[in-house]
Amino acid sequence: MTKLPNSNNIRIALDVMGGDFAPENEVKGAIFAFNELKNVAGIEFIFVGNEQKIKDVLARTEHSGLNYSIIHTDEIVTMHDDPVAVLKTKKNSSLYMAAELLAKGQADTFVSAGNTGAMLSVSTMLLGRIKGVSRPTIGTYMPTIKSTPTFVLDVGATIDLKPRFLYEFAVMGSIYVSHFLGKDKPTVALLNIGEEETKGTDAIKETYSMLSQSHLNFIGNIEGRDILAGAADVVVCDGFTGNIVLKLAESFLNILKFKIKDYASKGFLNKLKVGMMLPTMKSVLSEFDYQEYGGVPLLGVNGVVIIGHGKSTPKAIKNMIVRSIEFYQKGINSRIETALQNN
Repeated sequence: MTKLPNSNNIRIALDVMGGDFAPENEVKGAIFAFNELKNVAGIEFIFVGNEQKIKDVLARTEHSGLNYSIIHTDEIVTMHDDPVAVLKTKKNSSLYMAAELLAKGQADTFVSAGNTGAMLSVSTMLLGRIKGVSRPTIGTYMPTIKSTPTFVLDVGATIDLKPRFLYEFAVMGSIYVSHFLGKDKPTVALLNIGEEETKGTDAIKETYSMLSQSHLNFIGNIEGRDILAGAADVVVCDGFTGNIVLKLAESFLNILKFKIKDYASKGFLNKLKVGMMLPTMKSVLSEFDYQEYGGVPLLGVNGVVIIGHGKSTPKAIKNMIVRSIEFYQKGINSRIETALQNN
């Protein structure tokens, strides 16, 4: 069971129509979260979406004691909607209305497995940025050969490469990792084409200089191969580069599964070998499972926003909710504002 401090009710605005398997997985994920946390934290869910579909899921799923309300909306933001257009054309969507609840102070966290771009644009517009933040950023954990993962940011929120942006990403990432992984002074590295200080574009070199003079535990440049080696606790880069790194890493597990299946299909002995090693492989590769981390935080906006994978399972949704509660209780945003005001 996840350990969380006792608290008053934490209100979670859940966009139940955002994922590929909505609202089934979203509602069940909320129930899983409630059952896991009901003895350590008071939780109140605000389900935003199609009321009848939500009630249909609840009717066939045990949910005794679940503290919830429903806000009905017929509109849905799809994965194909233009993120900016959503601000004007889909104000009655489940994604927009859930974010609006947080902006109005009627919720404490906002969780969605919907369109990432829309999450970014809507959250930034309705919530605004934390004082001192130029651009919000999305960070994600990547497994390493060490006992703890590496936190990489940005992975798609900001494709512009400006030294100040990367510096702020480093500050926000360092604070997040410090409080979520218990690292007192997490190491911070800059993703580059070489380790030397003189490598990279002018913007990268300027970023290197800024990070070197900061209070952060900056260890210099690292290359792409160093991420999964766990060379740093926090790795910063622009969103264009980070998104490519993320998508490449996400493909690794599928490729490995294909190779194993292909190997097993070439003979009984091969199939036997695969069968013998399968339990060990499942255990080792569990670190690559996105469900364990649930979702990724949108850092820099003036509120707690957790973004999930479109294919999120109930387990992943549950972990997204847990992550949002932890984020809220640890006061990450106020810590970020304080850090950036002092630098």
